[in-house]
Amino acid sequence: MNFYPDYVFIESEAENYALGKELIKKFESLKIPIFSFKEFKKINNYEKSSKEFYSFSKRSLIVGIKKSMKLECCKPSADYQFSLVTGCPGSCEYCYLQTNQSFKPFIRVYVNIEEIFDNIDKYIAASIPNITTFEISSSSDPIAVEHLTGSVKKTIEFFSNKEFGRLRLVTKYSNIDNLLNINHNNHTKVRFSINSEYVIKSFEHNTDKIEERIKAASLIYKSGYPLGFIIAPIMHYDGWTEEYRKLFEMLKNNIPNPNNENLSFELIQYRFTTRAKNVIVDRFPNTKLDMNEESRIKKWGPYGVYKFVYTKDISNKLKDYISNLIIDYFPNSTIEYFT
Repeated sequence: MNFYPDYVFIESEAENYALGKELIKKFESLKIPIFSFKEFKKINNYEKSSKEFYSFSKRSLIVGIKKSMKLECCKPSADYQFSLVTGCPGSCEYCYLQTNQSFKPFIRVYVNIEEIFDNIDKYIAASIPNITTFEISSSSDPIAVEHLTGSVKKTIEFFSNKEFGRLRLVTKYSNIDNLLNINHNNHTKVRFSINSEYVIKSFEHNTDKIEERIKAASLIYKSGYPLGFIIAPIMHYDGWTEEYRKLFEMLKNNIPNPNNENLSFELIQYRFTTRAKNVIVDRFPNTKLDMNEESRIKKWGPYGVYKFVYTKDISNKLKDYISNLIIDYFPNSTIEYFT
């Protein structure tokens, strides 16, 4: 699935960068309407309903520059996170970006790539001789717009030459062709977000099918990248055990060497906050997400708010069952964490 916006908005500073100029030419050739970012601000101020603005934003792409260079911690995935893109053309109902970017759900790509790289070099240098890891998928799915920007490819090539730097990315998309024949030097770990048929069909709108993700994962594997899978969010519902078993069966049948010890899994159970629930219900009034607070327990989150998680009994069932599937189907793989 290749995303193309209905509208493009350009920040004036972006026109001074090579990627900015390249994107303008590309969108002109595609006959996609291009406006200045000032026009987006005007549209933002129109009296649209929240659902109308959300829909409009998801079809809009902003070409801009990354101004803040302070990197945030990204545990347990990596030491730090940085962005090539913010926002995502996908509309996963449960995604934490529904609240983290609730007032800015549009897709924004950054064109000052070299400045971003220079900043990363400073963080790497500060931790030598330790290896510093960086995540690029915390505020977006950059693969979703890679066919437009080529930024992930440039970033992988940048990290291939970093003795003390490593890159991590995760995606729900399959357009990874331009990543297959480049020098990654085993310094980039690619993970694919996978889930049961029910979760993907019910909640992961405008993303690639599970078959397409697994096919892309197989190609990434054959290209020698360290490969992993994130199962998130793991959900408890009628029939969940059989559906997750089918998922792992499909995965094993399509990964060339399922006994490879370098495969890894990250497991994240479903959780939500009160604010997230309010945003989700507003944007997806017919959602099937189970957000019954009375059936959950409260857990204090890292951002100063309570989140609602499964009871210990259900949480343990999820952890034990999925972990046992991994042991059965991928006995030499690593489970990095369950949260």
